[in-house]
Amino acid sequence: MGFSEATGEICYDLPSSYVPHAGTGLLHLPRFIAKIRKHLAGELPKSYQRNFCKGFDRFLCLHLGVDPEQVIAAVRESADERSLDARLLTLFPADLRVHVWNRELVQKGMSEMGREALDDAKRKMGTSHRTDVISFADMIDLDEGRIP
Repeated sequence: MGFSEATGEICYDLPSSYVPHAGTGLLHLPRFIAKIRKHLAGELPKSYQRNFCKGFDRFLCLHLGVDPEQVIAAVRESADERSLDARLLTLFPADLRVHVWNRELVQKGMSEMGREALDDAKRKMGTSHRTDVISFADMIDLDEGRIP
């Protein structure tokens, strides 16, 4: 079973958490938006629903001081990328502290407690031997086939 848990269904078409949002530079935001679109279309697998608006999604929203439901509403109510970007920039604080968030995201799993959780996840996936997987964003990329 993969990192995506329960049913093992994997969305290979979601962007990596390492992809920055074109309008803000925030890592993970394009992935959260893509998951929201799947959710709104009723296409988000159970394996992803378990952590939808939790994990990185929630951490990003906490960083920005917004509720995940506000981001979901912005996606639902936007006709295109341009209007979505405008809504998000209105919703998000003026100072996005992009460098703070991006650094935090890429280091999730590198603290002592984080390494224990990461090692546990790697063990469950049968990938304990992988020394190249050093963060939770790496685990997602491994699970979704972006790291061979």
